[in-house]
Parts: sequence; structure tokens; C-alpha cells
Amino acid sequence: MAPSFKVMSLTDAAAARIKGIMADAERPIAGLRVGVKNGGCAGMSYTMEYAEDRKPGEDVVEDKGVRVFIDPKAVLFLLGTEMDFQTTKLASQFVFNNPNQTSACGCGESVAITPADPASLTGAHA
Repeated sequence: MAPSFKVMSLTDAAAARIKGIMADAERPIAGLRVGVKNGGCAGMSYTMEYAEDRKPGEDVVEDKGVRVFIDPKAVLFLLGTEMDFQTTKLASQFVFNNPNQTSACGCGESVAITPADPASLTGAHA
């Protein structure tokens, strides 16, 4: 069996924040679901929601004690992405350091992302 390629990774800060969110949830949560959707001034935006279980076709990333479910439509847009959590004087937010992102709008809520080439994954190692 070939080694699997990890779609995305988490920083320590992101993992800690997700653990905190899950601990405060009103119902049992299996992890966080991450995806992308069309919209915004740059074309796409990231989505996040509680995940009670794995949906068919989803990739599952387990990193630093956190489980992240990746929407199958988002995999090629998220390959190689590092999810971080940053706190500044003005905001606390999750930040996606995505090598496939080609631009972002001024508000930081919308991005342009080019899908990764699936052929580039041949022989990839985790």
C-alpha cells in the first residue's frame, strides 16, 4: 500500500483552538469539516463547520490530536495547505496558508485558488 498524502496540516495554535471549540460544543463532535465554496469578491472562500461524523468520499486528516474532514470537492484546492490560528489587535481567526492560492481580496474573506494538478501527487510522500 502506497503512503497516503496528507491534504493539509495544522499548526499548534490551530489544533489548540479547534480542541477548545470542540470542548465547548453543545453536542458530541467528531472533528471539523473544511471546504471551499464559490463566492466573494476574489471568487472562493473557505468553509468550516462541526462534523459529527465522516461523510462518504471525505478525506480525513488527523494532526496534533485533531480530526479534520476534507470536503471531496475541496481536496485539490487545499492540497499542501497549513491551517493556522492567529490573534492580532483587531481579530482572532483561522488562516489558511495555501500554496494553491493565487490572490485574495482586501477583506481577507475571499481568495482565488487554482486546483492542484493531480499528476503532481504521483510518488508524493507524507
